Amino acid sequence: MKMNSSLLRLVASALIVFACTIRNLPQAQQSKEPAKSSETPASTPPGPGGVSLPNADPFPSTYKPFPRRTTLIRNATIMTAAGPSIQNGSVLLRDGKIAAVGTSVTAPADALIIDGTGKYVTPGIIDVHSHIGDYPAPGVDANSDGNEATNPVTANVWAEHSVWPQDPQFPRALAGGNTTMQVLPGSANLIGGRSVVLKLVPSRTVQGMKFPGAKYGLKMACGENPKRVYQARGPSTRMGNVAGYRAAWIQAESYRRKWDAWTATHKGDPPARDLGLETLAEVLRGNILVHNHCYRADEMAQMLDIAKEFGYKVRAFHHAVEGYKIADLLKANGTGAAEWADWGGFKMESLDSVKANLAITDAMGARAMIHSDSADGAQRLNQEVAKAMYAGRAAGINITEDQAIRWLTINPAWALDLDDRIGSIEVGKNADVVLWSGNPFSIYTKAEKVWIDGAMLFDRSDPAEKWRTDFELGVVREK
Repeated sequence: MKMNSSLLRLVASALIVFACTIRNLPQAQQSKEPAKSSETPASTPPGPGGVSLPNADPFPSTYKPFPRRTTLIRNATIMTAAGPSIQNGSVLLRDGKIAAVGTSVTAPADALIIDGTGKYVTPGIIDVHSHIGDYPAPGVDANSDGNEATNPVTANVWAEHSVWPQDPQFPRALAGGNTTMQVLPGSANLIGGRSVVLKLVPSRTVQGMKFPGAKYGLKMACGENPKRVYQARGPSTRMGNVAGYRAAWIQAESYRRKWDAWTATHKGDPPARDLGLETLAEVLRGNILVHNHCYRADEMAQMLDIAKEFGYKVRAFHHAVEGYKIADLLKANGTGAAEWADWGGFKMESLDSVKANLAITDAMGARAMIHSDSADGAQRLNQEVAKAMYAGRAAGINITEDQAIRWLTINPAWALDLDDRIGSIEVGKNADVVLWSGNPFSIYTKAEKVWIDGAMLFDRSDPAEKWRTDFELGVVREK
């Protein structure tokens, strides 16, 4: 192939420029090292991840309260979850907090007055077990991000990195009176990873939904699910499950000691980081709460023994279908039970279910609470509690409405270690409040208005106050 004279001159000029550049480089760089970009000097320090400590917070909450105004709800039945209900009561929401509650609350001059005659006010519902966001709608494989089923122990994964804020199930849970939700990894693994606590607010990012200051949870699972998922590669038995937990905690304890020793002296280089052991070490330090999927009474007792062996606490067993059998053990160990109203019989480990489970657990002094584990169930947790309350009464346990409301609010708030901020209507707590059209334990009642930090995020009577995700923007609604 022949080149024309213009092209030859262009090539020659380029070669001259290249030769001059090479002459100006240090000898070592000419022979071995690639040229360094002028935008990245050789002295650039490592990024924060290269030197961060195990308990660093690389994904902090960016939540900011929504616009709000001082609001007085009056003439309603106030179910406080902190004591007896207040008849013809009032609650004042101001600056994102509950400013006053009682039978005679004076309205500030600038307050929005809402007449609650014949209606009820409760704290916002708290769902401690949800997969909304990491199993979003539509439920297709492309969106199935709740289980990292690649290893029996995946303490290294965080549920928030799978949460899709545009999941249309979020606004539907809000419309059911939910204000706070713990989204967990699924139950395929012995140790499934970190949970995240969310406020049910519109956001472009999961960080914008994260509850500021809420502790992470660790999802663990026992029983049939890990056996089924890992039967071909192990563990395939319950004894294999227990050996897997213990092996993971032995590694975590060694890792924790190494890091704690280095933190005390800062001598030499820090130990190498391991994301999974980092999470487990934080559990051992008491900074992450254990939430344990478990059905059978004998297995829950064994999980409590493992916790004692390694010095951590099980904050709550989830599902706990046989919780009624060991409620005394739960009470003695300070462990809560997040239960269903009437799910049972759908697999062997759920066979021995009773509808009075919540009532029996509560009556024996353990901390009982409802949970959904279902995007549909999250929309009507008040009705689930009503079923459990009436099942308890049918079994001869006099469960009052003031007890039952605690299953929806303050007890799950405790499970998240947030009961000093949410879960009851008390002065100084966050103004997470629901106004119901009637008694919340009636199937005919709906949540009319929902406030989060004093901002009205849902108003059933005003279409402009209904959250629609980006996923739904193209939906044409019938008039």
